[in-house]
Amino acid sequence: MLRKKRPREHIIADLSVNYVERYIFLCGYSVERVEYDYGYDLIIFTYDAEGEIENGQIYIQLKATDSLSTLTDQKTISFALTRSDLELWLFEPMPCILIIYDARDSQAYWLYLQAYFESLEEFDISKIRESVTIRLPKDNILNQQASEKFAKFKNDVLNQLQGVIRHYG
Repeated sequence: MLRKKRPREHIIADLSVNYVERYIFLCGYSVERVEYDYGYDLIIFTYDAEGEIENGQIYIQLKATDSLSTLTDQKTISFALTRSDLELWLFEPMPCILIIYDARDSQAYWLYLQAYFESLEEFDISKIRESVTIRLPKDNILNQQASEKFAKFKNDVLNQLQGVIRHYG
């Protein structure tokens, strides 16, 4: 009897979520899995020292792989991103974090997408056709400290928005 088989891609995708969630929970934050993935896999909610929920959220896009593509320096990860994803992430005011999970080494690396593309002097999204390749430093290891940095990124954005937003009904 032939039964349906669970593909390796599904296994490593679940492993990547599990890996990331652990560090989020260690910070005392919560996370919601996005059921229908149109550019985000997880949404992080943060809490203050008294356990009260804070404003804003952090968006996470996970990519899991068995074959991490590194440059010859072995210190930089190369990864292609589609323009359609960039259109979502780069126009989102809250931080969008790309996390690449290396299933072979059970290690994950992160990139603050908006900050990365803002730092590229010649980058113009309108000139991207289908995809763009990013360079992610292997020093950006996902751990509890990185998860705490994500909350700082979010708070930095919220501090910039104070007094600027008006809701008209």
